[in-house]
Amino acid sequence: MAFDFILMLTENDRTIPDARARLDEALEGGVRHIGFKDVGLPLADLKGLADAIRAAGGRSYLEVVSLDAQSEIASARAAIELDVDCLLGGTRAEEVTRLTRHHPLRYYPFPGRITGHPSVLEGPAEDIALSARKLADLEHVHGLDLLAYRFDGDVPGLMGQVCAAVDKPVIMAGSIDSAQRVRDCAIAGAAGFTVGTAALAGAFPAEASGFAAQVRAILAITSEARSGSTAPRRIALAAHDTRKAQLRAWVTRHRAVLGGHRLICTGGTGQVIRALAPELHVHRLQRGGRGGDQQMGALIATGELDAVIFFADPTLPHGGDVDLQALTRLAMLHDTPVALSPSAADLVAGTLPLRGDGPRA
Repeated sequence: MAFDFILMLTENDRTIPDARARLDEALEGGVRHIGFKDVGLPLADLKGLADAIRAAGGRSYLEVVSLDAQSEIASARAAIELDVDCLLGGTRAEEVTRLTRHHPLRYYPFPGRITGHPSVLEGPAEDIALSARKLADLEHVHGLDLLAYRFDGDVPGLMGQVCAAVDKPVIMAGSIDSAQRVRDCAIAGAAGFTVGTAALAGAFPAEASGFAAQVRAILAITSEARSGSTAPRRIALAAHDTRKAQLRAWVTRHRAVLGGHRLICTGGTGQVIRALAPELHVHRLQRGGRGGDQQMGALIATGELDAVIFFADPTLPHGGDVDLQALTRLAMLHDTPVALSPSAADLVAGTLPLRGDGPRA
């Protein structure tokens, strides 16, 4: 995720009764990440909502706010039945991952101590960060859902502390109702944030009235805040053999801005980049012909890449043409930017925030 806005069709921690009608307005506004809670509507209605989000090319999220163990496990089972892309919230990660580890959904539990409904985050910031580290160490936890603005304390400090403590994406949630709070999330290193009640209430300055206008306003704020984001991006890099020289030139020109971000490369490409710029964080997959392209496709499908750069040679027949077509199809299906030439790759590089912390594991 590259600092995404997740619209929740919820109010006061409940899915709104007219969520299906509101979804059409939200899509008109241009949002692509859309979620709902595990309470407020019958399962059949939530199923229709999840299916409609997927049919529109969106990414679906179910957030658990039920506090008792039985309800939380039931909600995890519901997320599997609904076939949502992401399961947010909940506090019983070990029990939930026994179910979700066999399903492709991505799981982001709550760190810290959660009480009440609407949910509140309690405890010292240090304890919340420790909880975040323990959760992030679990194999089938893919990120965290931090109820940052439900914390009675230094919220920007808490967000920064949690993001620094873990090497997995952190989504900020709870009472994000202003442009400043969105900017604070980006600066702290969040991978995304949720807005529900505030959008329905018209809390954000918009050019027109209505829910779609609210969505467009939040998307504009998100775009502006993204330039100040400190979260590392995950960029896939690959190149045909006849385009390796172009790739070397591109990496050389952009090595300063690539520093601190995570480069996921097919085997031969990874060797080239490590030799050229050993200070960069490079994770090598298999060579393209040995399955690296398929590994990259799997990362696109699970939402683990922010962009794909593939320096392709269109003048020669390649045995990997089918693999490149499959990657391009997956990138379109999962709304992941893909660049196939140096000029297009320059546009991707121009969106990367400059990070001064160097490579991260």
